[in-house]
Amino acid sequence: MSVYFKYLLIHFKSQMQYRTSFWLLSLGQFFIPFSVFAGLYFLFERFGQIKGWGFFEVALCFAVIHMAFSISECFARGFDSFSDLIIKGDFDRVLVRPRSTFVQVLGSKFEFTRAGRLLQSVMVLIWALSSLPIEWTITKIATLVLMMTSGVFIFTGIYMLAATMCFWTVQGLEVANIFTDGGREMAQYPLNIYHKWVARFFTYVIPFGTVNYLPLQYILGKTQGSDLMYMVTPALGSLFILPCFFVWQFGVRHYRSTGS
Repeated sequence: MSVYFKYLLIHFKSQMQYRTSFWLLSLGQFFIPFSVFAGLYFLFERFGQIKGWGFFEVALCFAVIHMAFSISECFARGFDSFSDLIIKGDFDRVLVRPRSTFVQVLGSKFEFTRAGRLLQSVMVLIWALSSLPIEWTITKIATLVLMMTSGVFIFTGIYMLAATMCFWTVQGLEVANIFTDGGREMAQYPLNIYHKWVARFFTYVIPFGTVNYLPLQYILGKTQGSDLMYMVTPALGSLFILPCFFVWQFGVRHYRSTGS
């Protein structure tokens, strides 16, 4: 991990060489999800609620998924842009270095301008939490932290799967955006507003339901049955990254060098 943090520091210093550009990009990232949130606000202004969910409850759902997405976009960007390493033949150099390919690719690119998007999500989170009558306990605070952590792991896992496909397709596949951008847009609402097959897919296959919908019911006091099941779902969702890591390792073993 010392290598990873060195990568982190080097990229941060390089991006801060052009500070005006950095701050303008961060400002742009702040306003990108703002329009989406504005649409959410006007939706509830018109209809009041969706299947029993009020505005601030959905705003909390929105904030959690966008915070997780922002953090994963910042720190797992190396996998999202992995196709560049394959196309240019730079992955061959990664293989001959005496460090994990996972750490090297993870540390190959950072997008610190995503702090703007993260800031906007934090503001929505604070507004939602201050407006909801939640009786906070240590377990609820821990569940909220796990929800964000689980989201970061799931998005990172999807980036890894998309990167692994580049070993065979060379170019990155846009279909991965269905599960990153599309998953983010879908998971910013409680999953029970969709058809059952959609909710099941995004709970048992791509487990975004463990990031917000299921544990959110525990935090808001909407659980039916044992609270423990709802509390541990974020931890279970985090395990999604393990098969993604094994798929990545499989891809690395089957990589064929450029020969140059």
